[in-house]
Amino acid sequence: MPKIDVSKTELVWLGKYNEKGELNPVEKPGPYPFQIVEVINKPRTGKEESAGSLFEIYEGKEGSTFEEGWKNKLIWGDNKLVMSSLLEKFAGKINLIYIDPPFATGADFKFKVQIGEEAEEITKEHSIIEEKAYRDTWGKGLDSYLQMMYERLVLMKELLAENGSIYVHLDWHVGHYVKVMMDEIFGYENFINEVVWHHDFGGRSKNFWPDKHDVIFFYSKGISWTFNFDLVPTVEYKGKLHEYRGTKKEVKKITDVWDIAYENKMSYENTGFLTQKPQELLKRIIEVSSNPGDIVADFFCGSGTTLAVAEKLGRRWIGSDLSRYAIHLTRKRLLDIENSKDLMDEEGKREYGQKARPFEILNLGKYERQLWQVKTFTGKDEKQALFEYLAFILKLYGAEPISGFTHIHGKKGNALVYVGAVDSPVTIQEVIDAIKDAKSQGQKELHILGWEWEMGLNDAIQEIAKKENIRLKLRIIPKEVLDSEAVKKGDIQFFELAHFKVDIKTKHREVEVELKDFVIPHTDLISEDVQKAIKKWTDWIDYWAVDFDFKNDAFNNGWTSYRTKKDRNLNLKATHIYENPGKYKIFVKIIDIFGIDTSQIYEVEVK
Repeated sequence: MPKIDVSKTELVWLGKYNEKGELNPVEKPGPYPFQIVEVINKPRTGKEESAGSLFEIYEGKEGSTFEEGWKNKLIWGDNKLVMSSLLEKFAGKINLIYIDPPFATGADFKFKVQIGEEAEEITKEHSIIEEKAYRDTWGKGLDSYLQMMYERLVLMKELLAENGSIYVHLDWHVGHYVKVMMDEIFGYENFINEVVWHHDFGGRSKNFWPDKHDVIFFYSKGISWTFNFDLVPTVEYKGKLHEYRGTKKEVKKITDVWDIAYENKMSYENTGFLTQKPQELLKRIIEVSSNPGDIVADFFCGSGTTLAVAEKLGRRWIGSDLSRYAIHLTRKRLLDIENSKDLMDEEGKREYGQKARPFEILNLGKYERQLWQVKTFTGKDEKQALFEYLAFILKLYGAEPISGFTHIHGKKGNALVYVGAVDSPVTIQEVIDAIKDAKSQGQKELHILGWEWEMGLNDAIQEIAKKENIRLKLRIIPKEVLDSEAVKKGDIQFFELAHFKVDIKTKHREVEVELKDFVIPHTDLISEDVQKAIKKWTDWIDYWAVDFDFKNDAFNNGWTSYRTKKDRNLNLKATHIYENPGKYKIFVKIIDIFGIDTSQIYEVEVK
């Protein structure tokens, strides 16, 4: 145990200090540029220039209002990398942070998923990526949890504005420890409140007092902070009479104990996310501790409650989550926000009635993989590091490395194997070259492994492979290979690319895109309860969207159809009328019930 000089009260855990007794600095990788994956509710003007690459890079040049180009941000990825990369543009600019981190309950990544028109319900378990997060958080017990929280709270403090504040939502498992940690990071003098949220969720016990509350720690960054006292809600109270909204009622201001019910399971607001918090809870926090136009952030955004409430209250927002499905759930929730509850309606009967303002979905994409590659493969030179990378992927796939080819890297049984690069999509030309190498050796089967794929590759390349008498399989290198524990356990599965068919018809300047089929190969790898719930091919689909004027930039959802609680039907036909004749690119994106997207690009000409 290292000797530590103690000059103040602090919490110490394994990993906080090194062997010399020195505080381990918080690693701040990057900053890495964000890739803009999708732009939502921002119609194209027709004046956009074609981009040179598939993904547009977020440059942070927008203004501070929607009129000046601001778009809200939903980010998929590890929140440590996300926050570290946000520092360059957003350090000292976020006005309010609310987080609801894992409580060690095991339910943090589970969702209730509805399938098809009949809304047959299953529970979506952790993905391997989410399992990794759980292992990283709790693998060494409380020590690893505290290290995870410490690193992230330090980054959150840097992102907060000088008059900003943070609310951290916890329960009895870890609340007391995190309180002491936050005193160290934010300063004991900046602790404002411990809010007790009283609820009636959970069961009863004959052996101990039932657990019916969470705690929310409220800290400021500095000596001043936003607190709109006039907006602090009132409740009816037997005591003095007060004038309340034009009538005499017995009311008092809310204190630091809040009685707020969970969302009803049958409510339209209930997303099926097992740790979802009620909108009323977030409304109270956001209204009082921020102003319209302020930036509100949630870096464990889950089902998107913080973001939905911030949207309704006129705040700008930034949200991130590690779960791909959580990002998809939040996307749908925001798209359908006009049909959700109006928070200003006390009776809860009126719908919000407004579309979400423009937002974009971002990720760190290839840059996250590049960081992993640099850390993992440390050969004496670039050539040796590349060899180590190829050997690693081939081993996970169960293949042996072979040499002597330009576009073949390994062999698995009777099949030759090609491995795509970390930082670029596999192109049609790469696959054609690999097919030529395979054919020159008299081989009849070829497997292509890739992280990302050139749009429209699947259908186009399969036709070429058939003509060359080559059995071609396109398999996704899963993000799980970045997790050393998953690799050790052998938890890696290389799924084949899903693919779909559309029928495109044009008449004058009108175009119709009809979805005809969607195929997920090798359904034997999918759980039995999911397979039983699937009655037809459309049941695999939860959302699909079309960008009718794609410019090789970020996908823009010009048309969408998706399933909701109220309407489980999918519209399989998308139509659009172009203003001018000419050639256009149509980008079609499908997201399945697991939150995984499949895309293709088509070209049309209208006259």
